[in-house]
Amino acid sequence: MGKVFTKEELYDRTPRVYKREASEVRFLLGGIGTGNFSVNSRGKFLDWEIFNWPSKNTKFPLTFFAIRTENEKMDRPISKILESRLVPPYTSSHGYLQAELVNLPRMEDSEMMCEYPFARVDFKDSELPVQVSMEAYTPFIPLNTDDSSIPCGIIRYKVKNTADCRTKVSLVGTLPNASAFEGYDVIENLKLADSVKNEYREFDNVSGLYYEPEHLKGDHLRYGNMAILTSGDNITYKTQWFDGEWVDGIQDFWDDFTEDGLLEKETQSDSVGCEFAQFHNFSFLKRREKIGSIGSWQELAPGEEKVFEFVITWYFPNRVKAWIEFDEDYEKFRRGEYGTVRNYYAGKFKDAWDVGQYVYRNKERLEKESRNFSEAMFCRTTLPYYVIDALTANITNLRSNLCFRLEDGTFGGFEGIRDYIGCGYGSVPHVWNYAQTAAFLFPDLEKTMRNVEFLRETDEEGCMSTRMFSVFDQERYAMVPACDGELGSIVRIYRDFKNLGDVEFLKNIWPKAVAAMEYALRQWDLDRDYVLDGQQNTTYDIEFYGPNPMTDSIFLAALKCCEEMAEILDDEEHRKKYGEAYEIGARRADERMYDGEYYVQVQEDIDKYKYQFGKGCLSDQLLGQYLAYMAGIGEILPKEHVRSAMESVFRYNFKTDFYHTDSVHRAYAINDERGMVVATWPKGGRPKFPLSYAGEVWTGVEYEAAVNLIYSGCVEEGLTIVKAIRDRYDGYKRNPFSEIESGHHYCRAMASWGILNALLGLKSDMYRRTLSIHPFTDKELSSFFICGKAWGVYSQKMEDGKLVKSIDVLYGTLEDIIVEA
Repeated sequence: MGKVFTKEELYDRTPRVYKREASEVRFLLGGIGTGNFSVNSRGKFLDWEIFNWPSKNTKFPLTFFAIRTENEKMDRPISKILESRLVPPYTSSHGYLQAELVNLPRMEDSEMMCEYPFARVDFKDSELPVQVSMEAYTPFIPLNTDDSSIPCGIIRYKVKNTADCRTKVSLVGTLPNASAFEGYDVIENLKLADSVKNEYREFDNVSGLYYEPEHLKGDHLRYGNMAILTSGDNITYKTQWFDGEWVDGIQDFWDDFTEDGLLEKETQSDSVGCEFAQFHNFSFLKRREKIGSIGSWQELAPGEEKVFEFVITWYFPNRVKAWIEFDEDYEKFRRGEYGTVRNYYAGKFKDAWDVGQYVYRNKERLEKESRNFSEAMFCRTTLPYYVIDALTANITNLRSNLCFRLEDGTFGGFEGIRDYIGCGYGSVPHVWNYAQTAAFLFPDLEKTMRNVEFLRETDEEGCMSTRMFSVFDQERYAMVPACDGELGSIVRIYRDFKNLGDVEFLKNIWPKAVAAMEYALRQWDLDRDYVLDGQQNTTYDIEFYGPNPMTDSIFLAALKCCEEMAEILDDEEHRKKYGEAYEIGARRADERMYDGEYYVQVQEDIDKYKYQFGKGCLSDQLLGQYLAYMAGIGEILPKEHVRSAMESVFRYNFKTDFYHTDSVHRAYAINDERGMVVATWPKGGRPKFPLSYAGEVWTGVEYEAAVNLIYSGCVEEGLTIVKAIRDRYDGYKRNPFSEIESGHHYCRAMASWGILNALLGLKSDMYRRTLSIHPFTDKELSSFFICGKAWGVYSQKMEDGKLVKSIDVLYGTLEDIIVEA
C-alpha cells in the first residue's frame, strides 16, 4: 500500500472549522454523570438529555437566545434569534411547528470551532450594527472529578459595537420549565407529570428564574428543577410568558422584546379566547409548560465589547434503579416495577439554584482550570490537530447518557446508547476493556468499576459476570463468562493501581484477582500448558475455540501484571507461579500462533465451529499487547513479531475505500471513506461462516491498532488510521462528538486516549512515584501530559544544539515524583 496521506496532511495543525451546513455537529454540555444538552454549528441548543435518559434529536420548545439592537443611525431597531439560518432538508409532516420560531429573523451565517471543553460559534450578519460570538462550556478539570461533574452549561455571548455611534443592545435567554418532564406528545411538545411554577430569584449580583414542580415529592422519578441565571446590571425578565391560546404567549413575548428590548414582568389580557380551545386539549392550543425569559441590556460605545453571560443548571436527582435496554425491560419500567436510585450530584447540591450558586461563586477558578486544560491540549501542542480532536471528542462520552455516577460514587455505563434508550447494559468489561479516557483523566472513577467487577461481580470460584447488574441490586446476569473481559479487567487493576498509587485498593482487590486468574487457568487453559484453548467468549458476541492471539495475548498480559502485583504485595507464591506461567505461555504462544508475518488462530477444522478466523488477519489480534502498553509493562511477545503483526494488520485490513469490500455486515465506513476492518483473509482459509463483524469498522479497534503501531515504531501508519477516523466524523456526515458502534458515544471509542500515551511514550507509576516520557521523535515537540498526580505541558526544543526538555505543571504537583525524560 502506498502512502495514504502526505506528510503535510499527517502533521497538519490546522484547526477544524464547522460551517453552519455541518448539521451533524452536537457539542455536549453537562457534567460527568449529570446528563447534557448540546449546541450545534448554527448556535442552536438541542438534544436536552438532562433527565437521566437518552433523548437524541429531541428539542425543548421555545428554547433560544435573542438579541435586539438600536442606535440613532438605524432606520429601525433590529431583533434576531441568535442562531444562524436553517439549512436543508426541511422535511416534516407538519412543516415546522410554532414553537420552533423558524420564520423569526436569524443571523445570516455562523462558524463553529471546538477546543474542548469550549465551543465557540461566530455569527455573521450584515444587518446588525454589532459582531456577536457565543462560547459555551461546562467546567472540565482532569483529576478533579467533582468539579467535572456539575449539571450546568455556561453560555457567554460576546457583543462588539461595530457602528460609529453608541448602540443599545438587549440580549435575553428563554427556557421552558420542564421540571416534571416525562416525555413528548405527538405534537412534539412537552408532557409533564405535574403542574409547574416559575420564580424570580436573586443572590449576590446574580439574577435568575427557578423552575420546579408544584406537587411532586423529592423521591418521585420525575421530580426535578431547573434554573437559568445571569449576572450584572440592567436585568430584564419575564417570569412566565402570557398563558394564552395558540401562539398568544409567543406573539406577546416577541412584541414585548422587539418594542424596546425590555420585558414586562407579567402580561394580562381581558380578551375572549376561542371556543374551540374549550373542547380540545391540544398542546399547541394550551401549553403545559411555563416559559420564562431573562437577560439584560447594555449601551455600547463605538468599538466597545460587552459580555452577556448565562448559566443553565438542572437537578434531576432520581434515576431508574435498573439497566433498561430491551422491550421487556422498558415494559417493566412502564409498569412501575423498578425503584429509583439517586445520582451522585444529588448528594453534592440541594437543587438547581444551589448548583448555580456554586458555579458563580467558583466560576473564576473553574474557568481558569478548564481553560488551562483546553489551552494545553489545543494551543500548546505540536501534535497534529486531528490527534487532539480524537483525544478530546471522545471525552464527551463521559458526559453523555452513556455513563452515570450513583450516589455512592459508583461509575458505570452502557456500551452505547440508542436515540431513546441504552444499548449494551452492564458496564460490560469486554467492551470497556478498550476505553482509556476515564482511567487516565479520572482514575478515581475507574477504580469504582474495578471494585464492582471484582468485589461484587466475581464469585468465590473466580467467575466474573459479563455484565455488572449488582450496581442496581439486580439479579446476577446469567451468561457464558467473557474470557477477554475478565482477563482484561485483571490487567486494568494494575493500570489503575499505577495511576492511583493506592495500595489499599490493590490489597482489597487482590484476593479476587487471584481467584479470577485461577478461574482462567481452569476454565480456558484445558490442557494446562499456559496457552488458552477452551471455549472463549469474546467481545464479538461469539466464542473462539482453540489457541488464538486475541484472548491469549490478554491472558499473557494478565499473568505479567499478576506477577508484578504479587511482588508489590509480598505474595511470593503467586509471584513465582504467574511469572513462570507467563514465561512458558509467551514462548509457546509465539511458537504456535506466529506464522512468520502475523498471529493466527490454531484450529485443525476451521468450520467445526462457526465464527472463527483461523488463518485470517485479525485487527484485534494483539489486544493484550495494547492493554499491556496501557498498564506500562511493555512487550509481552517478541518486539519484532509484534511489529510485523501490526504492519500486517495495517497492510491487509486498512481500506482506502469501501466500493469493493463485499461486506454483509453493519457499515460504519462507506464509499470513498477510509477505515480498518475487523478481519481479512489475505492468505485464504476464510471459514464458511466467518467471524461475526469481520467486515465492520470499529473506531475502538482502529485506535487500539494505531496505538500498537506507534509503540512498534510505525508512527505514520498509526497516524493514518487516526486521521481516517476523524475524516469520517467531519460534522457533515457524522457527529464528530459521537463515534458510533452499537450506539451513540460508544465506549470502545475511548481507546483514543491511548494515542497520546503512545506518542509520548508515557509511563506513570504513582506507587513507585515515577513518570517517564520518551516521545516518538527526538525533534521539537510540545504536548499535554497527565499522570495520577498532575497534568500540564511537556516540551522538548533545541537550544544551542541540544534537546532541552521541560515540564510545566498546570494542575496538581510532581514534587515527590521522579521524572525521567
